[in-house]
This record gives sequence, structure tokens and C-alpha cells, in this order.
Amino acid sequence: MSVSRDTAESIGVKALIWLGNSDDLMPVFLGASGAAVEDLRAQASDPAFLGSVLDFLLMDDAWIVAFCDSETLPYDTVMKARAALPGGEQVNWT
Repeated sequence: MSVSRDTAESIGVKALIWLGNSDDLMPVFLGASGAAVEDLRAQASDPAFLGSVLDFLLMDDAWIVAFCDSETLPYDTVMKARAALPGGEQVNWT
């Protein structure tokens, strides 16, 4: 089952909030994304930025489990949401 774009954006915002509440992960995300704390509010409505938030979470299974447990989401939800946002399309090179 796929996730709608609106639902994917909502999950991305929830993930951004979850990261913002993590004193350990937020600095890592900011360093990896190049974003500044001041930019987060403005970028929270950008679907491409929300995709980068989900890309970041998808780097570590423990982060996915912690986020999904906090939101009572199935563990594959982040992957499905990422696929619905810009840049998340599955590419078939053949």
C-alpha cells in the first residue's frame, strides 16, 4: 500500500519535530543536511526538504524504530512516505 503525498508530508513534518526534540540527532541532521536551525521552520513546508528528513532517518534502523514507535506507525511507513515525496521515486535503469 502506498502513502499519499499529503500523508507523506505530514510524516515528514512529524519526523522533523521528532528530530528537533532529539539533542543527539538534531546536530547530526543539521550537519548532514547543511540546514541551520533558523531555516527549519521555513523549510518544513518544502516537500523536497521533508524528503531529506526522511532520507536521514532511513540511514539507521534504530532511528526508524524510535520514530515509528513514538508515532505508533508501522516500521515501513517512513520508506513509503519517502517514495511519495520528490526524489523518492524508484528509478529503473533498464
